[in-house]
Amino acid sequence: MMKVYFDNAATTPLDREVFECMLPYFCDQYGNPESQHFLGRQAEYAVIHAREQTSKALGALEHEIYFTGSATEANNWVLKGTVFASKNKIKKIITSAIEHSSVLNCLEDLEKQGVEVVKVMPDKDGIISPDSIIDALDNNTVLVSIMLANNEIGTVQPIKEICQAVKKYNPDILFHTDAVQSIGTLDVKVTDLGVDMLTLSAHKFYGPKGIGLLYVKKGVKIDRLIAGGNQERGLRGGTSNVPAIVGLGYAIENAYKDLEENSKYIRNLRDRLILKIEKNIPYVRLNGHRTKRLDGNVNISFQYAESQGILTMLDMKGIAASVGSACTAGSFKPSYVLMATGVAEELAGSSIRLSLGKHNKVEEIDYTVEMLKEIIENLRKLSPLFVNIGTPKTLG
Repeated sequence: MMKVYFDNAATTPLDREVFECMLPYFCDQYGNPESQHFLGRQAEYAVIHAREQTSKALGALEHEIYFTGSATEANNWVLKGTVFASKNKIKKIITSAIEHSSVLNCLEDLEKQGVEVVKVMPDKDGIISPDSIIDALDNNTVLVSIMLANNEIGTVQPIKEICQAVKKYNPDILFHTDAVQSIGTLDVKVTDLGVDMLTLSAHKFYGPKGIGLLYVKKGVKIDRLIAGGNQERGLRGGTSNVPAIVGLGYAIENAYKDLEENSKYIRNLRDRLILKIEKNIPYVRLNGHRTKRLDGNVNISFQYAESQGILTMLDMKGIAASVGSACTAGSFKPSYVLMATGVAEELAGSSIRLSLGKHNKVEEIDYTVEMLKEIIENLRKLSPLFVNIGTPKTLG
């Protein structure tokens, strides 16, 4: 039985080359980068080099890069740090209804502390318009946080245009984008986007887990989230995870170096998968924008089949997929992202996400479609709602 990994949006495998770069800092060059001796200096130089690699890739300055334990931590730091630093008596944050749970759940905590939160709705393709953000702004707004690309449906947002519109309204309003899903797919440059803050996570682009990053534009003031020592220029306490930081640096360097080649290859696989599913399986719906989407994202609904059943049977066929975000796994509620785009609850409950990466092959696409066709046919035979009326079709 073929083994197929189509859950790259949850995590990518660690590149062997990246792993080899990390190895020395586990056992041989094990010093604490804050220590004032030769082993400490070795570790410090490794962290400095990773900061150089990362800032170059993102088009940032080295002192604008802060290493964190995850993108979830970085997102929390942005939201809470902005609120804590703001001198506004009334504080308001604008976001979208389809942000990652690390943003939405953190905002729930801030709401309990009196922060006003407005969640802007997307259109049917999952796109947030600049006008909808502008309509939500007022003099109390301290931050706008909109993700660059959605982790469930893959829709890429017009962040540059949204950010420009916000800054035109009031240049003092800070703008943050969660770019976790975008690195290695899009040519993300902070200077081009115009954002004040940006977050990412290494394990989404073939780096190690347990290491994230926050970019903070020079001159932007936010309070620290983790109090501790002088690490990260006194703004993020805790002993530096040197091997992971090294891994992030090499992984992001590789991601940008191979960006065009990988992007084209994965996009071709994605389009083949979408077309073959739509050709071979009736009553399906592609979720998210058809073209303005991440290269490797295929989120699709199979009417009259339940998503958990599809995943279980795919797993039995050796195919790893997901319902949506790994951070909401275990919830049997339909995706809040799909519901926000107007997908009916029944259809949202029949959706799965197949997320492709650079290691996937054409034969895996064909095998998966063959298995999906068989699985959906079998599940629909068990559905009391399934009635084969008229010509099989792709849902609108």
